[in-house]
Amino acid sequence: MAQKGVQLDRETFSCSICLDLLKDPVTTPCGHSYCMNCIKGFWDEEDEKRIYSCPQCRQSFTPRPVLLKNTMLAALVEQLKKTEAAPADLCYTGDEDVACDVCTGRKLKADKSCLQCLVSFCKQHLQPHYDSPAFKKHQLVEPSEKLQDNICSRHDEVMKMFCRTDQQCICYLCSVDQHKGHDTVSAAAERDEKQRELEGSRLNIQQRIQDRQKDVKLLQQEVEDINGSADKAVEDSERIFTQLIRLLEKSRSDVKQQLRSQQQTEVSRVRELEEELQQEISELQRRDAELEQLSHTDHHTQFLRSYTSLSALSESTQSSSINIRPLRYFEDVTAAVSEARDKLQDVLKETWTNVSLAVTQVDVLLSDSQSEPKTRAEFQRYSRELTLDPNTAHGHLLLSEGNRKATLMQQQQSYTSHPDRFNVKFQVLSRESLTGRCYWEVEWSGSGIYVAVAYKNISRAGVTNECMFGQNNKSWYIDCNKSSYTFWYNNVQTPVSGPLSSRLGVYLDHSAGILSFYSVSETMSLLHRVQTTFTQPLHAGLRLYYEYGDAAEFCKLK
Repeated sequence: MAQKGVQLDRETFSCSICLDLLKDPVTTPCGHSYCMNCIKGFWDEEDEKRIYSCPQCRQSFTPRPVLLKNTMLAALVEQLKKTEAAPADLCYTGDEDVACDVCTGRKLKADKSCLQCLVSFCKQHLQPHYDSPAFKKHQLVEPSEKLQDNICSRHDEVMKMFCRTDQQCICYLCSVDQHKGHDTVSAAAERDEKQRELEGSRLNIQQRIQDRQKDVKLLQQEVEDINGSADKAVEDSERIFTQLIRLLEKSRSDVKQQLRSQQQTEVSRVRELEEELQQEISELQRRDAELEQLSHTDHHTQFLRSYTSLSALSESTQSSSINIRPLRYFEDVTAAVSEARDKLQDVLKETWTNVSLAVTQVDVLLSDSQSEPKTRAEFQRYSRELTLDPNTAHGHLLLSEGNRKATLMQQQQSYTSHPDRFNVKFQVLSRESLTGRCYWEVEWSGSGIYVAVAYKNISRAGVTNECMFGQNNKSWYIDCNKSSYTFWYNNVQTPVSGPLSSRLGVYLDHSAGILSFYSVSETMSLLHRVQTTFTQPLHAGLRLYYEYGDAAEFCKLK
């Protein structure tokens, strides 16, 4: 009923023209009220008729009435507006709100909870806590439904104490009862202590946040640098490949042009010879016809006189036969182009491995998780499948098992001459170059094995140290036989101890400058570790002892 009364009053104080609450209300002589602007606008449309009427009762007025603001009615409208606005300030409880414990009927939303009263109050019922001195010491907190948690279940008292011994809130009676003799303080004192700890924790967290924000900025900058570097590498690679393609296109065009030019030259020469032969044939055919005609002459004297002049035949300027090389025209050119293609494929195969590894081995972040592996399974994550390069193998080394195994043979192998071949020591290098993180294993049999890594530009010929693994600054190796280990670098040997095994593992972290050798059996044992700076890609190397039948093989790990 109250809501209906408010609606009735609103209709009473509404303008029948705009249907809204009256604005600057005026009253016509007939007693009806309108907004000043609404009735003026209505009468402005009736100016031509010179008759002005009431929009509700249609009573006419002549002349046009002069209307003044009805101040009392305006005051009533303002009061009605305030009456309508008041309920809007009332906030009733929702599903997740704390209700006022004092409200009856429909409860309003609590504004504060009192820890002394253990009651939640809406704004209206909370006002005495602000106005009355009796509530001055009451502690107001944000609305809470857990006020009863502050009541001791044993003594039904507010828990204002804290037992540090048992780390729990208690009431005063508890402190002299079951918590007697415990380290107890007021809840406020403990709060101050914990507040200081909290502030310390917050300072620590805020410092960590700042540190992490700095790290985030570094990572964001790293992303920009990575993207910039990758974009530049792509741009440079595209330019280089375009140059390479243009070079190949030019070579193709040059070969084609040379072929067509030589073709034209050879064809012209053959055509010229053909034309000379055709002329000679025509001359011979004409002479043959004359001789045939002469052979039918009956007069002996005329025959003899004519025969003398016709019988003299000029010698041919061409050979009696044409020698042509069957099926051998420009095939040599095709063979030469094929040979160039094969060499280019070999170069691309070797260098492309370096390109791919350079891409995949980009290490941006160095964390503990990227430290040197510890278990064989971790090492095998970096395993590389290696093959031996026949162009580097000494003439007495037989390569087998897909060029993974080298065996020392008494008989010289039928290798072609190559500048990369070792010609003194029984050595061989891998075809694949090594950068980034790599791991491989070597299985050996016989009298012993040298397991090495070396730069590709190590010397290949001669008896000097420059071409022998471990005797120069371009190679490293570990010497393994049936009784001992020895490490060699730059002609300096280092004795190595460790369990003997027929399988050795090699771990390389090229960018970190780490080279490690392991004895591999059921477990892995570190034999020797090198920390240096590698200036070029490396190649794995093998060198066999001097007994025929000694062998070593790159193992398949995947």
